[in-house]
Amino acid sequence: MNYKNIHIGNLIENAVSESNIELSRICNFLHCTEKEVGKMYTCSSLDTEIVLKWSKLLEYDFFRIYTQHLILYAPASPKIKTIPSEEKKTVLPRFRKNIYTREVIDFILEQIKNGEMTKEEIIIRYKIPKTTLHKWIGKYSR
Repeated sequence: MNYKNIHIGNLIENAVSESNIELSRICNFLHCTEKEVGKMYTCSSLDTEIVLKWSKLLEYDFFRIYTQHLILYAPASPKIKTIPSEEKKTVLPRFRKNIYTREVIDFILEQIKNGEMTKEEIIIRYKIPKTTLHKWIGKYSR
């Protein structure tokens, strides 16, 4: 899986072919024509409401693909310690920042295994703590 360049239409088309859902059911669920479904397959990006509908229909969270992209290519910057009363208030929900899924861990370990990147390059590029990377190598390397 290439998390750097996401083509959501291709991913959805692959999921549809694996699920064996009939095109008529897809059209009914999405309230669109067969031609519109075909056009969605060619799109590299889709409206979030459409992606949400596809996620429900195919029972697959397509948004996680984008989350993995954020983890790998736009990691959260380290926060400066503040006094609790100084914390910025927000109406947006807060999530745990670095949730590395098994797919992301496998992707990173594969980069090392294939010699595409060194451990140091991974630590710098993806801002993964050195100790975390070494734990993954010890735990998941085959």
